[in-house]
Amino acid sequence: MGKKVAVAVVVGGAAICAAAAAVVVVRRRVRRSDRWCKVEEIVKELEEKCDTSNGRLKQIADAMAVEMHAGLASEGGSKLKMLISYVDNLPTGDEEGVYYALDLGGTNFRVLRVQLAGKSGINSQEFAEVSIPSELMVGTSQALFDYIAAALAKFVADEGDKFHLPSGRQRELGFTFSFPVMQLSVASGALMRWTKGFSIDDMVGQDVVAELTQAMKRQGVDMRVSALVNDTVGTLAGGRYGNKDVAIAVILGTGSNAAYVERAQAIPKWHGPPLNPERWRISVLRTAIPPPVYHCNIAYDRSPKMSSVINMEWGNFRSSHLPLTEYDNTLDAESLNPTEQIFEKMISGMYLGELLRRVLYRLADEAALFGDTIPPKLRTPYILRTPEMSAMHHDTSVDLRVVGSKLKDILEISNTSLKTRKVVVKVCNIIATRGARLAAAGVLGILKKLGRDTEETPETVIAMDGGLYEHYTEYSKCMEKTLHELVGDELSKRIKLIHSNDGSGIGAALLAASHSQYLEVNGF
Repeated sequence: MGKKVAVAVVVGGAAICAAAAAVVVVRRRVRRSDRWCKVEEIVKELEEKCDTSNGRLKQIADAMAVEMHAGLASEGGSKLKMLISYVDNLPTGDEEGVYYALDLGGTNFRVLRVQLAGKSGINSQEFAEVSIPSELMVGTSQALFDYIAAALAKFVADEGDKFHLPSGRQRELGFTFSFPVMQLSVASGALMRWTKGFSIDDMVGQDVVAELTQAMKRQGVDMRVSALVNDTVGTLAGGRYGNKDVAIAVILGTGSNAAYVERAQAIPKWHGPPLNPERWRISVLRTAIPPPVYHCNIAYDRSPKMSSVINMEWGNFRSSHLPLTEYDNTLDAESLNPTEQIFEKMISGMYLGELLRRVLYRLADEAALFGDTIPPKLRTPYILRTPEMSAMHHDTSVDLRVVGSKLKDILEISNTSLKTRKVVVKVCNIIATRGARLAAAGVLGILKKLGRDTEETPETVIAMDGGLYEHYTEYSKCMEKTLHELVGDELSKRIKLIHSNDGSGIGAALLAASHSQYLEVNGF
């Protein structure tokens, strides 16, 4: 009898343990199910808040066009700076000779030379890249520019036989200076402030071209700066060199910007020096009655055909129609420039990966996407770069092994399930799609401002550059597809996007050629 009771107790205990285990399993399944419900809820909410319906995009394009008008009307009249570049003579493809470029925009600078052969294009090109010692970034303007001029002198001294500078001609250079500058003419501009780790107080407010020119003289370099440009204007020039229909340039890289050709008559705020001094009309009258008195009349030819390139600085665009999310707002608030560059923070390579990280952090925190604890690395701002986001987005393997590898290598998240990886890819797609479609809306805004959004529009070519556009295929394909949707089938036949590479280098050299002191001014 005792044995039977013992067996019954053992059996009963086993049953209770089995039941308890079953309860634990069920609870885990319920908890897991709850987690996935929360994941789906957060992703769906993100998708809804990132809405970029065609209707909304057209509203954004209209707002962009309005801000462009306001920015051209007066300084400070718009979030868009609409800077006058004073570039009113873009390359035609007929330029010949040897021209140089200096590209200064960070801890390295490049010097470049090209041999232009008219319609045959670029015969030869060479460049050298030079690192800037950290002490020169916080020293004096003379020390920095003497260092740059010395590198230029060495570059000129090493010039090979395949580059032919006609006898008696001075070398000419396009200067890409990627810091905030108040442009004074096509070949002069005052530094407004340093960025990117530079801090040279005696340079602020000074003409950067004058400083470079003086340094070149000290180093024995006989070279004239023909054009001071930024990379977006250079991209437009590079595109125009190969295609006369290029009217707009867009950079989609770490940052984002746009430039375009505008009629001089549509720039009310321009009150400064002429877009090109050659277009002054000067007449001198002499009175017939002695003693003679001379009257000088000066007028400026601002004919309807005259144009200038406008550097929009479109990254600073903002509109109530932009689909901002909580992730955008916190990114902006914690950035080095809160409330500034809102459009850029939604569409450019600097920020797309960080937006992805912020969404994944919330999924980890509120829905335990990667387990019961938040992966420590996921707390680090900007640890996820856009190239890694692109690689995950483009993963076509059955098991999404690229996604798994990136999560492990960058965030130290191991053994992710296929379901988890699919969520990551979906979030990548939502963020990239929003950015690409907003960029397309920006282009439509420029087309509207130029009156090129109707079926009577002449052929318009848009020169594109930047690593985001060039390497993030899903992004660039989505942008082009969206622009097609927005303008319609007929108009899209007359709007073409082309890749115009190296605006800061080749584009600057081409602008030196088109603004050469040895060329007649042909205009646009």
